Amino acid sequence: MAIIECRNITKTFGEKVAIEGINLEIPEGRIFGLLGPNGAGKTTLIRIINRITIPNEGEVLFKGSPITQRDVEKIGYMPEERGLYRKMKVGEQAMYLAELKGMSSRDAMRELKSWFERFGIQSWWDKKVEELSKGMAQKVQFITTVVHRPSLMILDEPFSGFDPVNAEVIREEILRLKNEGATIILSTHNMESVEELCDEIALINKSHLVITGAVDDIRRRYGNNNVELVYTDAGGRHEEVLPRETDGASTLQA
Repeated sequence: MAIIECRNITKTFGEKVAIEGINLEIPEGRIFGLLGPNGAGKTTLIRIINRITIPNEGEVLFKGSPITQRDVEKIGYMPEERGLYRKMKVGEQAMYLAELKGMSSRDAMRELKSWFERFGIQSWWDKKVEELSKGMAQKVQFITTVVHRPSLMILDEPFSGFDPVNAEVIREEILRLKNEGATIILSTHNMESVEELCDEIALINKSHLVITGAVDDIRRRYGNNNVELVYTDAGGRHEEVLPRETDGASTLQA
């Protein structure tokens, strides 16, 4: 069953087309990779799913019905631009955000303490956010995104700011959450993470859906072809390739 269905989603900002005619199904209980260069439309689509932005055309369904604000409360969303209050203490802010998502004080404290112990960051509880490094703040943001055990989690560039060791810790937690039944939408430029984590992917480029399907199926589909994506953004010119390998399998490389 699809937890999210996007039906013919189009969004424009003035004369600029952000996304056009997006049809997409995200199956329940899977890790779904949302890929594409900066400016392709990924973040716009995520904001539409979260009802932050309303599409000009089309609709989003949550478990078969038009998505409502009550449904959005069941989503854990970690945006690429993090939103912690720098002057607040870490524990105070984590409690506030957990309660904002409907948790009781007792449940929030229990779950947060468990997460802080799991990450070995108990000593951060009384620190102010402004005392944390970017990677440290990222860990706190991740915890506040998942602490209320949402059925759907949307993680936009979740590995940004992490060193390889801590990125691996987050990968392991994402897999654990999936094994506990969560559906996870993972928006990332990190092709290695896509191959390690994702069951299915969708590639958006220039506002349009280019490729979608199971990772293994896409490997088989393009096993005899080199698919080269060339694009330019603020960071310059980039190339992404699905190359043919000697065993017929293909990998995503950046």
